Amino acid sequence: MTDVLEKKSRRGGGRAARVAARAAALPEDMRPIRAGMEGGTLKVLSEAQVAQIHEAALKALETIGLADAPQSGIDLMVGVGAIFGTDGRLRFPRQVVEDALGKAARNITLMGRDPVHDMELSGTKVHYGTAGAAVHVVDSATNSYRESTAQDLHDAARIMQALDNVHFFQRPMVCRDVLDNLEMDMNSIYASVSGTTKHIGMSFSDPTHVAPCMDLIHMLAGGEEAWRARPFISNSNCFVVPPMKFATESCETMENCIRAGMPVLLLSAGMSGATAPSTIAGAVMQATAECLAGLVYVNALSPGYPAIFGTWPFGLDLRTGAMCLGSGEQALLSSACAQMHQFYGLPGGAAGGASDSKMPDMQAGWEQMCSNVMAGLSGLNLVYEAAGMHASLLGFCLDSLVLADDLIGQAMRCVRGIEVNEETLALDQMAEVCLGGNGHYLGTDKTLALMQRDFVYPTLGNRMSPKEWDENQKPDLIVNARARKEKILAEGRCLVTPDLDRRVREKYAMYFES
Repeated sequence: MTDVLEKKSRRGGGRAARVAARAAALPEDMRPIRAGMEGGTLKVLSEAQVAQIHEAALKALETIGLADAPQSGIDLMVGVGAIFGTDGRLRFPRQVVEDALGKAARNITLMGRDPVHDMELSGTKVHYGTAGAAVHVVDSATNSYRESTAQDLHDAARIMQALDNVHFFQRPMVCRDVLDNLEMDMNSIYASVSGTTKHIGMSFSDPTHVAPCMDLIHMLAGGEEAWRARPFISNSNCFVVPPMKFATESCETMENCIRAGMPVLLLSAGMSGATAPSTIAGAVMQATAECLAGLVYVNALSPGYPAIFGTWPFGLDLRTGAMCLGSGEQALLSSACAQMHQFYGLPGGAAGGASDSKMPDMQAGWEQMCSNVMAGLSGLNLVYEAAGMHASLLGFCLDSLVLADDLIGQAMRCVRGIEVNEETLALDQMAEVCLGGNGHYLGTDKTLALMQRDFVYPTLGNRMSPKEWDENQKPDLIVNARARKEKILAEGRCLVTPDLDRRVREKYAMYFES
């Protein structure tokens, strides 16, 4: 009897050890998914269609051109061959665009403060992150909305830092409690930097804000030289006001950021049917033309400067005039943009993963997954707004941000695809199990080893049987997400030194606690 108990104990102890080992964090080389996995298996456009869009974009630039460039931009672009007409529009001969494409930066690395979070943007390598300028926070506990604050932004950065599958933090909310615009930009920077060591995206509200904001950034980086060696913040720049007009102040901001050594996202965000053609092909073409103009602009100022091709056309519900970011059309728009980026061999980004639903519900789930999966399969380098965004960009939800870790994890597993080789075909396992084995694969050494390397297991997603679910007090997904959020915030810490935090707060008015 003692021998039987000892054997049971050993078996139980071995199983417990295996369960504990499987629950532990995997080494990087064993993880089934990671930032920068290569997509590109999905092609929503044929090669001929891509070429048609390219040719139409070139024709639009030659014959229609863009209006409202600042004088500094006009001088730069005319200097490389653009033509400034009597109607105030800049037109771009084909050769001017092709020259810019020849000079444009490729294989850009967006850096984190911690080098482990650096993102190489080349080919079809895929990364998911936040973005947007939501003016509300979604409160799933009370089913309500309230204005977003600097504290909310900082909390979002701290939460994102703990999520393996959200790879970069572009500011997703506006600090509505900071009334002075320069102070708002300062708070946005510091709320983000003190919350995460991943790459950060920012937008400046005024070109005159760049210099004082760079003073703060140099302080956080350890000096201007250290900043220029590792620029861990990029500028998300809406340099155009579609259709086919430059945004004068944003262009001046972009020029200032480039001189300050900050990578830029050339962001064209037309709305199909309103500020862009109502067809998917037309909206993609206009965004491509506008971003090609931006590429001429950037490379006229600084040849080879790191600029991301940011075609962000959005869908529009023509029945109501509301944006429809959770639609299949939005997924197609962003997937087509990914192919245009690859056609030019340029690092690019577009929107994906946002929802029109007001709460983290079933509608949000299908909308967020649809465009996140399609963007990833298309090989989009940067999938912006992939986590936490609701109400057609008006609301950001911290609980939904937590849930995105699971959602994006499953999307990334789709991006990884299927490996077919001698090991994965598993003929040796089949022989072992069928010829003298116990007739199933459960518990074999290879099954236990490969289940960690091949499968992505959700943190919050529930795979219990109905009976087990009932016995465990029917755990609720949103309640559990809220609990994980609170746990992260309770355990988190300020990611700058206490001395630096003190010096920043002595010099600048900060509206949040770190």
